[in-house]
Amino acid sequence: MSPKQTTKSTENPFTKRREPLGFMLWLGVIGSSLLFTSIFIIFLVRMHRETSHMIVLPDMFWLSTLVILFSSITLHEANLAFTSERFLHYRVFLGATLLLGLTFILLQIGGWAEMHNAGVFERVTTSGGLIYLLTGLHLIHIVGGVIYLAILFQKAIKNRSYIDSFVYSVNAPNRLRVKLLTRYWHFTGALWLVVFLFLIILY
Repeated sequence: MSPKQTTKSTENPFTKRREPLGFMLWLGVIGSSLLFTSIFIIFLVRMHRETSHMIVLPDMFWLSTLVILFSSITLHEANLAFTSERFLHYRVFLGATLLLGLTFILLQIGGWAEMHNAGVFERVTTSGGLIYLLTGLHLIHIVGGVIYLAILFQKAIKNRSYIDSFVYSVNAPNRLRVKLLTRYWHFTGALWLVVFLFLIILY
């Protein structure tokens, strides 16, 4: 009796060809996670050497946390609208995400100004340096995402008619760009939550 034939793929999941941009994004996510984890560990090791590390976090940071959470929701909705060919909703939610991203940047700068006025950065301390380093590194991630959001929003406005939007949406690389940006933005949002909770617990 001949062995039963199967149509299932026997390709090794560890050796199969993967989408390069998605793979590069995961490498970047892992690298950023390791970087922030290293900073957390280094600070916790040095924390006991500093007798005064109580710093009141600015109110701007609390507000920016709400903003980044809402931006993840709007970008998720934009991604769903794009894949379901609801292009007007896609433009609206994408524009809202871009606006929220810019608002987050302004709130972070406002938080730095608030801490500067309180004299946090005038004293060279591990605590003050930690806040500046963590929020600064995270802001770099946000700025990169906002720049790419602006590029996608400009293309969405350019392809305003339904036909142009449909032709743009059925292009596989364009779908991939929107999907990868959504993943990246969700990561930056989760990263900020981790950073913010870490600062709240310590301060």
